[in-house]
Amino acid sequence: MTITQLKYVLAVAEHQNFTKAAEKCFVTQPTLSMQIQKLEDQLAIQIFDRSKKPIELTEVGRKIVNQAKNIVNEADRITDIVDQQKGFIGGEFKLGIIPTVMPTLLPMFLKTFIKRYPKIKLKIEELNTEEIIQRIKDGHLDAAIAATPLKNEHIKERVLFYEPFVGYIPNNHRLTSKKTLEISDLDINDMLLLEDGHCFRDGVLNLCKANKTAGQNEFQLESGSFEMLVKLTNEGMGMTLLPYLHTLDLKEKEQQNLHYFNEPSPAREVSLIYHKSELKIQISDALHNIISGIIRGAIAFQNVQIISPIAT
Repeated sequence: MTITQLKYVLAVAEHQNFTKAAEKCFVTQPTLSMQIQKLEDQLAIQIFDRSKKPIELTEVGRKIVNQAKNIVNEADRITDIVDQQKGFIGGEFKLGIIPTVMPTLLPMFLKTFIKRYPKIKLKIEELNTEEIIQRIKDGHLDAAIAATPLKNEHIKERVLFYEPFVGYIPNNHRLTSKKTLEISDLDINDMLLLEDGHCFRDGVLNLCKANKTAGQNEFQLESGSFEMLVKLTNEGMGMTLLPYLHTLDLKEKEQQNLHYFNEPSPAREVSLIYHKSELKIQISDALHNIISGIIRGAIAFQNVQIISPIAT
């Protein structure tokens, strides 16, 4: 039994196809199939039911795959230990970032990080929280930036910053005259929201739920971007809430529509998250230090109330 064979097994288990798995492992399909068959012969069991389309794991195969993930992770840990001992901070690092954080945060730290750590090859993907959790568990992401807490036993969280919610309110709205907002001012019935699947949306819903607002909307409108929510708000279609960093990019005229909350300001917790095995922890540490250092000068709020991204 070899680590390479186990990696092949994991690839087939993920893609449910020998050809796709071989492509991902950068080997020919016959080579991959032969190695898996050799492992099955050695163990005297079948890991995959090849009669099914797509290919499925057998009952014992599922148990083997779960154990193989642990073994492969621990094998990677040896290389990681050697890198740490040598003080080497480099190599490929796969980072996921949620959509409501990526457009504002990435430009703030990327150039500085690349300049400081030129030997690290960052591969960055925009992913929602559910995809991030699964990819970290499967070993396809080294770390991610997401709203927390997630309360997942497989994942460690290190807070980067607390980002306040800010009201964006058009003229002639019932709250236009209020210089500062209270949570009790919010009404879900005139709130423009991000579409389902965004954790910031869940945070806003939880915030409004805490206020126990009720009633019926004249219409329901959701969008996939803050830019669209701002445009719709400008047209008098309702109000919305924005994460603080996003407000820094608004036009000067749009800045006049911002209304901050009285302290403690409702806020989301944004963290660097990674697998509990802490692979490539030296790179995670470097990333955390760069981002938290840069963001410290951008967000001056101290007294905040954390709103969970988990729908309740």
